[in-house]
Amino acid sequence: MELYQIRAFVMVARLGNLTRAAEALSVTQPAVTAQIKSLEQLLGVALFERQGGRLVLAKAGEILLPSADALLAAGAELRAQALKLQGEICGHLDFGIPSEHPDFLRVGELVAAMARTLPRVDLHTRTLPAVALAEQVRTGQLAAALTISANPPLDVQWIDLRSVRFRVAIPNALAASAAGAGWRELATLPWIDTTDSAHPHVLLRDLFERHGLSPQVIVRSDDVAALDALVRAGVGCALLREEVALRGAERGDFLVWGHARTDARLGLITASERAGDPMVVGLSSVLRTVWGLA
Repeated sequence: MELYQIRAFVMVARLGNLTRAAEALSVTQPAVTAQIKSLEQLLGVALFERQGGRLVLAKAGEILLPSADALLAAGAELRAQALKLQGEICGHLDFGIPSEHPDFLRVGELVAAMARTLPRVDLHTRTLPAVALAEQVRTGQLAAALTISANPPLDVQWIDLRSVRFRVAIPNALAASAAGAGWRELATLPWIDTTDSAHPHVLLRDLFERHGLSPQVIVRSDDVAALDALVRAGVGCALLREEVALRGAERGDFLVWGHARTDARLGLITASERAGDPMVVGLSSVLRTVWGLA
């Protein structure tokens, strides 16, 4: 039984309407319906009945509603006590981030929220390639890390934040060569890549391997955030985040090739053995708030 199921039950009971309850909870109506249904299945009783197009409490719902209210109150009290304890958490926390635009990762918001919520925690950010981030979390060199991957890394805990789509960006100078080109022709164009363990390299390699090809790389850059500038300068093609690629194409800085795309996920990874570490728990809680998951 989850608190969000209890919260959905109480909200629908108060408002008598799934749509209004969904709006109040900032979720979709199907999500509220699913939460109520799963709670009813778990409890083995019907909580609501439909009367004249309105949801009203069934007999079991009337009996259980006070207990549900008490559970939510207890949860709020637990949260309030935890917030008081956060001010007592102190120490040094090494936090990894991939090479990406800081605004996209919401690093500034996270650091500012950490400073407010956990003022005695010394947060040290380290920028590393995706493969290195996962390895250093596994070995304990990093307490946690943001990472971008087509598949969540194994042997670590994962908090999913959002999807990330990548597109192929082509310099304007190569527009004629790319017009009507297929994957084989695209692979022969000059390409900008990153280090072997960075997420753009892994995604670019996998994208071409699907077609039995590999791109002709002429430049490698450790700075993923600088890839669009290199494409804009005409150095070569690159795999860019869709937001960056489309924004550059709208400005006429470069072209976006066809409908080719590859998808990944942005998430927070932590080592399973550090799941109970107060600083890691605090970081996870702050990050959920920053990303609207709390």
